[in-house]
Amino acid sequence: MSVPALAAALLLGGTPTIPRDMTPEVALSVTQQGAGNQVVEQPALPIVAAVPTTAVTTPDPSSQGEPASGADQNEIVVTAQQHAPPGDPLEKINATSYEATQAVDKAVVGPVALAYEHAVPGPARSGLRNFLYNLHEPGVFLNFLLQLKPGKAAETFGRFAINSTIGAAGLFDIAKRRPFNLPRRPNGFADTLGYYGVKPGPFLFLPLIGPTTARDLLGVGLDRLLLPLSVGTPFTRLSYTVPTGVLSSLDRRVEFDAELHKLRDGNADPYTASKELYLVGRQAEIDHLHGRTRRSVSPEFKRTDSTTDVLPSSSPK
Repeated sequence: MSVPALAAALLLGGTPTIPRDMTPEVALSVTQQGAGNQVVEQPALPIVAAVPTTAVTTPDPSSQGEPASGADQNEIVVTAQQHAPPGDPLEKINATSYEATQAVDKAVVGPVALAYEHAVPGPARSGLRNFLYNLHEPGVFLNFLLQLKPGKAAETFGRFAINSTIGAAGLFDIAKRRPFNLPRRPNGFADTLGYYGVKPGPFLFLPLIGPTTARDLLGVGLDRLLLPLSVGTPFTRLSYTVPTGVLSSLDRRVEFDAELHKLRDGNADPYTASKELYLVGRQAEIDHLHGRTRRSVSPEFKRTDSTTDVLPSSSPK
């Protein structure tokens, strides 16, 4: 829209729409002077916003004093306003949740996790981790099918069959060893949604869950419903879900204790650092499913469900 067209729209009483190709670094003033119209460009303060929106302000009708120099009392000013960073509209709430979570972690979760590490031998913790990973392999298999990757789906099915039998119900990850050489691969409904172009939506930092997005929260919810809906007992009982949930959370907290301390103590803004690492890690997983180059990211900032593992090194089939 040209400047004369913008002025005409204002004088006719309409609300103009400023096109993207017009720089927001100036404020346009339209002054009515008798039968003629004059358009004056006045420099405005710099605007820091990715896509600024417009706000139209008019002077108070009750104010009938002398107009300021160079302006008329009927002046209409179009300005731009700064907005929250894209992707994190709830930044203040998320940051508060992050601080509260870290306080609870320092006071309760961290000490309990360290006590769990000292009380439970490493092989027992590793066996529990393998057992829980193995229970999620059917979901990984299903999502590789949904992503039209039959090769990866077949490998996942083989992993599940081998570890469920030779691996003593999944306590031992035999499938990743020779001669099978079938690595564990993370996958889930959140990855499938991202694979087919569903955007992450707003970033969220939730108590008990940690960093996530609207898309990932939906996907993880579907992952956790898969076994209860398809198998039923014992996966529907609190006697199973509560202990396994607590133990897997403590094990994960122990596994990434050093990385979490590094993030918390080595950054001036740990909330922003954790958010960016999580988002980069999740995008790397989606990119890898498309066969694109991925960036190396600490695994604790990827999807916060129990299927998270290191990214595979081979390309998807």
